[in-house]
Amino acid sequence: MAFITGTHSNDHASNLGSAIAAPFRAFGRFLVSIGESNARLRRVQELQNMTDAQLAKRGLTRDDIVRYVFRDMLY
Repeated sequence: MAFITGTHSNDHASNLGSAIAAPFRAFGRFLVSIGESNARLRRVQELQNMTDAQLAKRGLTRDDIVRYVFRDMLY
């Protein structure tokens, strides 16, 4: 005996959900691109990529990185 299941009823809802979510996904990608292009965030990433010894030579610890980079804005 063969069983046949229909998928047509979910296709419309799935397409509608994708269409509604598309602008939100685009906006999210836009925000990520802004964040990634921010010079301060690039600086944080550069410092995070350093070893603890390299940071110590600069007088920093890993906990200090964000505070150091954003010191004029946040603290």
